[in-house]
Amino acid sequence: MLKGKKIVLGLTGSIAVYKSCELIRLLIKSGCEVDAIMTKSASELIRPYIIEELSRSRCITDTFERTAVFDVKHISLAKKADLFVIAPATANIIGKIANGIADDMLSTTVMATKAVKMIAPAMNPDMYSNPIVQNNIKKLSSYDDYIILPSGVGDMACGDVGKGRMAEPEDIFNYIKRELSYPKLLKGKRVLVTCGATMEPIDPVRFITNHSSGKMGFAIAEVSEAMGADVTVIKANTTAKIPAGLNILNVGCARDMFETVKREYKNFDYIFMAAAVADYTPLTTAKDKIKKSDGDMTVVLKRTDDILEFLGKNKTSGQKICGFSMETRDLIENSRKKLEKKNVHMIAANSIVSEGSGFGTDTNIITILTKDKKRELPLMTKEECAFEIISELIKI
Repeated sequence: MLKGKKIVLGLTGSIAVYKSCELIRLLIKSGCEVDAIMTKSASELIRPYIIEELSRSRCITDTFERTAVFDVKHISLAKKADLFVIAPATANIIGKIANGIADDMLSTTVMATKAVKMIAPAMNPDMYSNPIVQNNIKKLSSYDDYIILPSGVGDMACGDVGKGRMAEPEDIFNYIKRELSYPKLLKGKRVLVTCGATMEPIDPVRFITNHSSGKMGFAIAEVSEAMGADVTVIKANTTAKIPAGLNILNVGCARDMFETVKREYKNFDYIFMAAAVADYTPLTTAKDKIKKSDGDMTVVLKRTDDILEFLGKNKTSGQKICGFSMETRDLIENSRKKLEKKNVHMIAANSIVSEGSGFGTDTNIITILTKDKKRELPLMTKEECAFEIISELIKI
């Protein structure tokens, strides 16, 4: 997806600059061309020749550097970039950019580029929480061509603990991949995704659940965001890595999921019901742990609220809804019945008996069903499936 993409990477004077070496490695491995610009402070923390070895290109440190061929570097790099990334971004460079100051190679090139700017803040927690810094971040976030990545929370090189850590290189790489890989077909739209497995309590220790990892739902959420949407995830229990930066509402059981969906659904243009919600829940939940006895134990179950059916009956004007089905037999027949009964626009049908498809895998085999269409997708990564599912729902 990234082969041939041109990334201009700005490096500033944060100790987190050493982590950018791994980011460069990931970008080069994916086929990107990387041009690095280092501030004077950055070059005192890590040698420019190390960045040159990793990026396989000249590292620029001086606005007025002379080259053998006449080339106004801050202009040529500004025009070259498919994406401009500053990682790490100190409070200093964020403040400069937010206030239109261009007094070195990096800030000058930023001012000259029309490419999207992706900024990964990195600073002491007290600096990060400073209202002036937060106002500068908010100001940049208000521009369409600026993306501010979420900062991490943890130990700092200075010994403090808190928010302000630079996002991890793998997470930044994934943000870059998503930004450059998908058309912005959902710009200005709001997307709601449910994911994970609900947990129905029997007593304070035991519960009924299923094998859903949340991978498909997270893929839908990440790709939707990459396509320009404002995304909210209603998340039950998941084992998959939670993507950075998503707006997540945590729930436990099917009842929690239903109440949260019911409260939120009217605010969204597209809804993807990828969660594996329990069809049945214990009629009663014991207040204390049920002690083991010599005999058998019976748990009486009752039906849970049908969330997809509720959405089908109460969808707002213009709202589009995609449900998911997972079957071991009669996949298309059962999924077609679900489409009609639930009164939704689309069903993504998933057979768990096909190799490489189903719970916990990184791939899926999906059949997309609409009122008048059946589209069978080959074995794909869940991210690739997500793009196809989203694209089909947009067309309806």
